[in-house]
Amino acid sequence: MLAFLKSDLFLRFMGGFAIGAIGVFVLQPNSDAPPLTSPAMAASAPAAGDAAR
Repeated sequence: MLAFLKSDLFLRFMGGFAIGAIGVFVLQPNSDAPPLTSPAMAASAPAAGDAAR
């Protein structure tokens, strides 16, 4: 077991897993739109002031 934990295969797997986990959090969108709405749909939604016209 110790030999497996020190193996190059395991270390590369864990390195890729760590990079992938960091990438998941770094690449999250920071918009206020709901997650299932595309930015184009969110931009075309009427604002509250537009309804009064």
